[in-house]
This record gives sequence, structure tokens and C-alpha cells, in this order.
Amino acid sequence: MAIVRCFILLPVLIAASLLPAHANKQLDAILEDHWVLVLSENPTFATQLGVRTYDDRLGSLTVASMDDATTARRGLVARLNDIADSELSEAERVNKRLLTTNLTQAIKSNSFGARLMPFSTYAGWHMGFPRLPENQPLRTLADYESYVARLVDFARFNAEGIATTRTGVQSGFILPCTILDGFDKTITAHIVDEVEASVFWAPFQAKPDSIEDDAWKNLKARGRAAIEEQVIAGYQALADFYTGEYLPNCAKEVGAGNLPDGAAYYAHRVAVETTTTLSPRQIHEIGLGEVKRIKDEMLAVMETTGFEGDFKAFQTFLRTDPQFYAKTPRELMERTAWISKRIDAELPKLFKRLPRIPYGVKPIPDAIAEKTTTAYYERPSGDGLRSGTYRVNTSKLNTRPLFEIEALTLHEAVPGHHLQLALQQELDLPMFRRFSGITAFVEGWGLYAERLGLEVGFYTDPYSNFGRLSYEMWRATRLVVDTGMHALGWSRERAVEFMADNTLLSLHNIDAEVDRYISWPGQALGYKLGELKIRELRTRAEKAFGDKFDIRTFHDEILKHGSLPLTLLEANIDAWIDKEASE
Repeated sequence: MAIVRCFILLPVLIAASLLPAHANKQLDAILEDHWVLVLSENPTFATQLGVRTYDDRLGSLTVASMDDATTARRGLVARLNDIADSELSEAERVNKRLLTTNLTQAIKSNSFGARLMPFSTYAGWHMGFPRLPENQPLRTLADYESYVARLVDFARFNAEGIATTRTGVQSGFILPCTILDGFDKTITAHIVDEVEASVFWAPFQAKPDSIEDDAWKNLKARGRAAIEEQVIAGYQALADFYTGEYLPNCAKEVGAGNLPDGAAYYAHRVAVETTTTLSPRQIHEIGLGEVKRIKDEMLAVMETTGFEGDFKAFQTFLRTDPQFYAKTPRELMERTAWISKRIDAELPKLFKRLPRIPYGVKPIPDAIAEKTTTAYYERPSGDGLRSGTYRVNTSKLNTRPLFEIEALTLHEAVPGHHLQLALQQELDLPMFRRFSGITAFVEGWGLYAERLGLEVGFYTDPYSNFGRLSYEMWRATRLVVDTGMHALGWSRERAVEFMADNTLLSLHNIDAEVDRYISWPGQALGYKLGELKIRELRTRAEKAFGDKFDIRTFHDEILKHGSLPLTLLEANIDAWIDKEASE
């Protein structure tokens, strides 16, 4: 900052044309410092990206560490504010704007007491840690040394998580009782009698050729001790805290509005997740309108099946008839993999640019399957050594209808999240843009991608097409029930009933989904709002170009800048339309 002022005071010595170059260097330094902060806060994330600097640590879950990170972010914002936009290129101004938004949102998030709730029914430190054996490279002696160090560090990490959560309990920041049924399994699954039965022992089952026998014997002994004394004991300590202190004090009301400073917190979450200025009431009304529109389409598809009965009877038929359900986890996975390969072959019809790295299909780990969603996507590692992963829930097979798999696969794999996020990692963007995501953009694209199947030969079976519409209805009902519970006083029971009446989702999936919305306020709003914006922009482009509209070019334009707020996405597409129309 002082150097900038010096340059400004000495125009006779420094050519004016060099000032933008200096501003660019300032911005680059801030971007680098920010990325170091992000990786140091999230060491396992750094490892997944191929950054090995932090391989032997787990980060911190203390309130003090949150405050220290916030102080650092305020310093970065101050440095960003010292750079004049006029001294930056257009692309750099976008980087500055997005980083400033990222930082200010994080600073504001830390001002709410909800930071004292470090786990939800969907995620938490104890649920992420069991993925370590799969996500940490384990090829060399140094890799295993880092792995053992992290096993040892779990005791400290876990104790910090418990202490922060305990402060939350004492302050009124605690999850509702109604969503905690069965949550204890995410903890107790890792309290095993024999070390060999622990998921953390898996890396020690086969010795890499690069490690000498004596070193391997030492590693196994230390790994065994760490799993027994730090990991299993840590999960036991968490189980004791959960059953003895957390569960007895769980909240009786479900909405974020019932938390201390809850209304302001939910408004903040809505703004972050949707990147709009829409109020909860406005979003609620948009949702009701979409529910009505999609319901009419569902009724039309139902007619084509020849089913005799009303909508409710059709729902019951699809939820209970064995013909629609896999008999084994393998059957579900094989059907999913088959559909994945079918859509792979159609991608050149929809895109000019495809990602270089592939994706695989794997089941969701048993320890978290019953309380989590139907499927999710894990992005590739930044070093190119691990592919993307489409995770499928193989628990409770009678709740995973086969007619939903086409829509689910197009959303989570391609042309949805894998195509989008793997491409984003290949873009020439700052690291925070390559490896982050804005919910309204990322999930809006995923939902938009489901509909693309209609254009390349999918959903030819009326039941599968009904499943697609049910999935779109699922995202529309989210607008209603999320705002309903967190801002408009809805009960959990009312939310479950509304989704059961309007979607094909099994009651088990509806229960899991509603619990997710309760413990992750606002996140579910991004899907439908993002998809509506992308479809609006596509309609605008189709009208502008007429017969010259190229779907592949449009999709490349949507994805070429990575994840963006909806307002900036709209500005980019409008500028592209204007430019192309004038040529």
C-alpha cells in the first residue's frame, strides 16, 4: 500500500502506463495470500487438490481460529479496496469483485452464532474425516507418515469440535430434536472393537513397494496405536458428548428464525446461496408458481401411461410397485453406470469443450448413507491423480426408484456437476475460482442439465419422464418448504406433507431431505432459482439468434467463466448476445 502511494507521488519517474501493471501485481499477491489462508484453514482440502504442504494436519475448529481467519479476511478486503478498478483489466476487475464478495460474506457469516454449530445432519468434522483413507495419497513413506500424523491429530481436532459445539449448546445454537433420529450412527459406526474393522486401517492392509519392511512394521504399529487411542477413543468421546449433553438439549423448533438472531442469519444465508436480493416471501411465491406449473406437466405425463386413478394413487403405485426398484445394490449401481455411459456418448451434441479428466461411480459410504441424500458428486483432485466421483446411495433400496436414475445421473455426473466442475478446474482462473462454487450457479446448472436429456434421447419411457418431472418438482418444493420452515413458521410435518403431496420421492427420502433443509438453511434455494435464470438466458439467446442459435456455443458461454453470481452470469450472456448480434 505504501509503495502504491510512492508511485503516485513520483509520476516523473514512473510512466503512467506502468501503474496498471503494479495494480495487477497487488491483486495477484492478494489472491495468493487468500488461497494460502483457505488451504491452511482446510488442510485436507489442500491435499485433495494436490497441495502437499499441509498433509500432516487437520486444521482447527476453535472459535479463536474462526476469529483469527476473520481478521485476516478483513485485512485482505482492506488491501482490495486500495486497488482502483480503473487500474485493472476487465478480467481482473471480475476477480477483485468476486473475491471481495467471497471475503465479505465469510466475514459476515462469522458474526452469527450459528458458527457454533459445526455439524449438521449432512456434514461435519466426524463425517468428513472417515474419507481420509480414500482422499489422501498413500504411495510413499512420507505419505504414510502424514497419514499417521493426521490420525494422531484427530484427538485434538475432535476435542475442538466438541468444545465449540458445547458452547453452541449453552448459547442456544443446537439442531432440532426432530431431525436427529439415527444421527448417532454417523458417530458410532467408527467405534469398533477391533482396529482391523476400522475404515482407517484399510491403508495398512497392503504394503507399497516403495516402503522398506522395517519402516512398514513401524508405521503399522504407530497406525494401530493412533486408530485405537486417538480415533476410536475420539469417536467414543464424541458419542458420550452427543448422548449426554447434545441430544438432551436439542431444540424444539425447526426454523432458523427461532435461533438467536435467526431472522438476520436466514436472510444472510438466502442472499449467499441465491446471489439475489429476493426475500424469503418472494422466493416462497416463486416456488408455489413452479409447483403449479410442474404439477400440470406431471398430470399430462401420467395420462400417457394409461393408469386408472388419481395423482395420489399414481404416487402410491410408483412408490410401492417392486418393478420400479433394484433388488440388490449391485443392480442399482450397474443401472446407474449404464446410464452414465449412455449420456457420455451424447455430450458432443451439447458441448464443444469437454473436460479431460473422467469420473467414476461409487456407493455412498454405509456410515452416512441412511441420513444423507440420494446421491452427490465429489470433484477431481487438483493434481489430476484422482477422478471425479458420482456417489450413489445404495441403502434402503425400496426408496431408490429406477425411474429417477436418468435425471439423477444427468445432474450429478454429466452433463451436470462433473462436466461443469471438471471443466472449471481446467480454466485459466485464480485458484479460488477454479476450486469453489456458488450454489445458485453450480446447482442451477445441475438441474438445468437434467432437462437436457430430453434433447438427446432420454426420458422416452413415461415413468422416467415422470421421474424427471418429480425431480424438478422436488427442487420447486424446496423453495416453498425451506422458506416456509425458516421464515414463515412452518412445522417439519407441514414441510414433509407438502413434499409428499407433490413429488414422487419416497417418504424416507423426503424425511432425509427435509432434515437437510432444516440443518442447512437456504442452500436448497439455489437449485431452482439458478435453473430458472439459465433457462431464461437460453430463451433470450434463442430469440436473439433464431435459426442461428447454437446450443453448444451457448453452453460453452455459460460455463467458460466458471461459477458466477446470477447477476454477473446474466451480464456476461447479454454482452455475448449483443456482440454476436452486431457482427
